[in-house]
Amino acid sequence: MTQFTAPSAWLSKAYSNGWNPLQGGTLSVTEPATGEKIAEVGLANAADVRQAARSAKAAQPQWAALPFQQRAEVFRRAAALVQQHIDELADWIIRETGGIRPKAMFELTSVVNHFHEAAAMLTQPRGLVLPSSDEVVSLARRVPHGVVGIISPFNFPFLLSSRSLAPALAAGNAVVLKPDPRTPVSGGFLLALILEAAGLPDGVLHVLPGEVEAGEALITDPDVQMISFTGSTAVGRRVGELAGKHLKKVALELGGKNSLIILDDADLELAVSNGAWASWLHQGQICMSAGRHLVHRKIADAYVTRMAEKARQLPVGNPFKDPVALGPLITRKQLERVDRIVRDSVAAGARLAAGGTSDHLFYSATVLDGVTPDMPAFREEIFGPVVSVTVFDDDEQAIALANDTEYGLSAGILTGSISRGMAISQRLNVGLVHINDQTVNDDGLMPMGGRGASGNGSRHGGPANWDEFTQWQWTTYRATAPQYPL
Repeated sequence: MTQFTAPSAWLSKAYSNGWNPLQGGTLSVTEPATGEKIAEVGLANAADVRQAARSAKAAQPQWAALPFQQRAEVFRRAAALVQQHIDELADWIIRETGGIRPKAMFELTSVVNHFHEAAAMLTQPRGLVLPSSDEVVSLARRVPHGVVGIISPFNFPFLLSSRSLAPALAAGNAVVLKPDPRTPVSGGFLLALILEAAGLPDGVLHVLPGEVEAGEALITDPDVQMISFTGSTAVGRRVGELAGKHLKKVALELGGKNSLIILDDADLELAVSNGAWASWLHQGQICMSAGRHLVHRKIADAYVTRMAEKARQLPVGNPFKDPVALGPLITRKQLERVDRIVRDSVAAGARLAAGGTSDHLFYSATVLDGVTPDMPAFREEIFGPVVSVTVFDDDEQAIALANDTEYGLSAGILTGSISRGMAISQRLNVGLVHINDQTVNDDGLMPMGGRGASGNGSRHGGPANWDEFTQWQWTTYRATAPQYPL
C-alpha cells in the first residue's frame, strides 16, 4: 500500500471540502473474512449532509462553466490513476467486500471505462435544432440538474458508485455521494482520492458515509435535485416515496429474481459453466445473479448432477489470503437470510443436492433441485451462492415461469438455436436479456436497468447517461420581439 491509499488520509474523517471530521461521529469498517477492523471513517448525520449539499450547490456553476476540454481531462487523468494504482485499489475492494481478486479487477477495469466514457460524453452533441418559423431559432439543449445525490451499495461499491458519479459530474453536476457504511472506502473514499488528484475542483464532490438518517437527509435536501439509488427493492421503495414527495427526479436500480433458461438443445458443459458463474460469482451478491435456473426436463437431472459436482469442488475462504472461488457473505444477517431460504425450501420439498453449510460468514456453494413456484427459493431474492433449479417441459412453460415474478431485471437463454432464443427473449419482462450468455453482464456502455420491482425504468450507462443526469431546456431566439395584439 502506498501513501496514495493509506488510511491515514481519512482516519475518522470524510471527504467534504477536503478531508474533515463529521458531526455524526465515526464508523468502524470491518473485513468480513476476518472480522478485523481495517479502517475508521467519519459518519455523517443530517447536519453533515445539509452542509455538503449547500457547498455542492455553490461549487456546481463554476464546474459546469469550465471548458469541456478541461473537464474531460479530469476524467482521463482519473482513469490513468486507477490503472497506476490498480493493485492497491484491488486490495481495498477485496478486503472490504469479501470478493475474490478477479471480481475486484473487473470493478477496476470497469471504472477505467466509466471515466473514459465520461470524458467522451463531453465531446458529444447535447442538443437539437427544432422546427420553427423562419424568424425564430428554436433549440433544445441538455442542462445539468445541479446537485445529484448518489446512494450506492456494498456489493460492487467501486463500480456502482462510479457508474453514477462519473456521468453525473461529466454532465456538469456536483455530487453528494453516500456509500454503503459497510464499504465506505472502496465505495467512495478511493474515488474521492482519485478525482482530487486528477484535478476535480473543491466542493464539487462530497463523500459522506452514513446510515438511514444521512440517506433520508440527502433525498429530502432542498439543494439536491436528483437521486440515483442502487440497492434493495425494499429500500428503493422508500427512496422513491421520499423523492416523489419532494418532486425530485429519481433513478432506481433495484433487486432481481433473474432467470437463466436452459433449453434442451443447449450445450450441457457450457450451461453448467454459465450457471455457476451466474449464481456463485461474488457469493451470489449481485442484483443480476441467476436466482432461478429454469432447465428443460430432458437435461435437468444431468444439469443438477454436474452442478452439484462443481459446487463440491469450489474452495471457500479468505480471498485476500488464499486462491478461493467464494469469499464471505457481507454480514451475519445476510448469511442467516440465505440459510433461512434454503432450509425453508428444503422443508417445502426441494432437494439439497450440494452445499447448504456455513462457517462464520462463509456459505458453501449450494444447489437446490426440485424447486417449485410456491417455495422461497423461487420467490425471494436470495443474494447468496445458491443455484435453484426448476424444471419445465416446453418453451411456453419456460416463459411463464420466467415472468412469474414482480422483478424484471436480467435474463439469460442458453440454446443451440438463435431464432428459438430470440423468440423467447421478446416475451420476457426484463430490462436486460442475453441469448447464449448468463445473467450477470455489465459493460458500462449500455443502458443498464430493470422494470417492475427491479427499477422505475431509469437507466445508467452509454446513451442513457445524458437522459438521466441532465434535463431539457427549450430556448428560442428572435432578431426582434414580436408585437402581440393585447
